[in-house]
Amino acid sequence: MSVEDREKTPWLPPRWFIRLAWHVHRGLYRVFRGRVGLWRPRADRWGTLRLTTTGRRSGQQRSVIVAYLEDGPNLFTLAMNGWGEGEPAWWLNLQAHPDATVDLVDGRRLVRAHVATGDERSRLWARWREIDKDLDAFAALRPSETAVVVLAPGPGASATAQES
Repeated sequence: MSVEDREKTPWLPPRWFIRLAWHVHRGLYRVFRGRVGLWRPRADRWGTLRLTTTGRRSGQQRSVIVAYLEDGPNLFTLAMNGWGEGEPAWWLNLQAHPDATVDLVDGRRLVRAHVATGDERSRLWARWREIDKDLDAFAALRPSETAVVVLAPGPGASATAQES
């Protein structure tokens, strides 16, 4: 790797540290019963939500904390797997079972996931790039394109989701 390549590649902590941070964040959310660990996005920062999917093989409920931004009534996130190889399990689960639940600071929502394509993907990617100037460099670390996942209001979204 040349000096020029190193200057273009943004720094990422080691993979073990990224995984540890995910576990600590999820643990804080559990210990404080949702009072800590979620926040709304701001003009210059993404927010966090708790996404609960149905396991593609087990059929059991699986939850993860992910970063997100808002797009009108929709929420969107990046299936980045910590900028590592492979797709995150939650995205594989959503591909098999697109109906899910998100917990936000202001409550729970039912959502239906889809991958953004074409103009929608370009627009949402550009929006995330406003928040993270190194987005394209981080995405270049992955061997495949990073999916932009849209979480649109799901069927019965006006009804209160059942507690899991």
